Amino acid sequence: MSSEGPYARYAAPPGGQDAYGQGAGGYGAAPGYGAPGYGAGAPGYGGSYGQTQGAGYAAAPSSGGHYGQAEGGEDKTKKGKKSIALQALNKNVLMWGGFFSASLFVYFVLSGGDFSFLMTYGAMARMFGFGILNVKTFKSQRATGISVKSLQLYCLVFFFRLTSIIRHEGYLPYDKSGDWLYHFIEIMALIFTASALWGCMGPFKQTYQQDQDKFGEMNVPPGFGAVYLAVPVMIVAVLIHPNLNSDFMSDVAWTYAMYLESVSLVPQLYMFQKQASGVVELLTAHFVAALGFGRLLEFAFWVYSYHELATAAGSKLPGYLALFSQFMQLVLMLDFFWYYYVAVRNATPLVLPSHSGMGIV
Repeated sequence: MSSEGPYARYAAPPGGQDAYGQGAGGYGAAPGYGAPGYGAGAPGYGGSYGQTQGAGYAAAPSSGGHYGQAEGGEDKTKKGKKSIALQALNKNVLMWGGFFSASLFVYFVLSGGDFSFLMTYGAMARMFGFGILNVKTFKSQRATGISVKSLQLYCLVFFFRLTSIIRHEGYLPYDKSGDWLYHFIEIMALIFTASALWGCMGPFKQTYQQDQDKFGEMNVPPGFGAVYLAVPVMIVAVLIHPNLNSDFMSDVAWTYAMYLESVSLVPQLYMFQKQASGVVELLTAHFVAALGFGRLLEFAFWVYSYHELATAAGSKLPGYLALFSQFMQLVLMLDFFWYYYVAVRNATPLVLPSHSGMGIV
């Protein structure tokens, strides 16, 4: 206990006897045990004791005040964190709520309600994802955490798909959303993707983390690692493709887009794993989750329709390959989906499980 505390007056100083005499007042000075001597002593003793007690009790509230301030500061900090988390959660709810509301409008007003609407819904989810990415990039004016290689691959996906569906109708949804809406959604998705790519390589290039976007950079110039995905997938599409359009170029273009989309997120997921902290910005996580959600919808559609993806000879191998490629993409994203769900629930950044900071921070 500190010698300067509220009870320090009880400690005996070097001159203990004199001090006692002074503390007792007239008690030590009285000629006898008479009332005068005792009476003189009592005020002295009482005064000393009163000072001691007064000092002690006066100091106590001060100590309690410091404790109260510290406790109040912690409460304010916790409340501030909860408030920020709540605001972020509200933004997440509003963003996804707006998307699902638009989906209902499209389903009931612009769609015939056919099962093939799942294709249109999946396309909407992709467009929504790239819209989020544009908001993230241009609002923050940063390209951190974004894989340019994935954006390059998705530009190819939308371009080749459009070259097929604009000229022919074999791969369009059966309902009336396939008349014009599906085309419009794919065009907007291409515009959003190209816009995000331009932002990363143009005005915000100084914030692009090229040192972490290293997928496939072996024996190729820097930034060209995507060729290790684009070229092999093109070969597979040329060799194994359905024949719904009865046009070689159109069938190959659509098949290439489908196969390539299944691997286009690989550079982005690879970049997540290479980040030093493992923390993924929430808007970037929303972007990837929207693409995964769109793929899940399309997978559900092709589970029931894969038999239509047959070659000219009648082989269903393209349908099986389409299912396999989509299924593998979803498997690769399973852990991401889980950590994304936890991050959204807690309104916190997403931390991937391969890092030491497993879980959510």
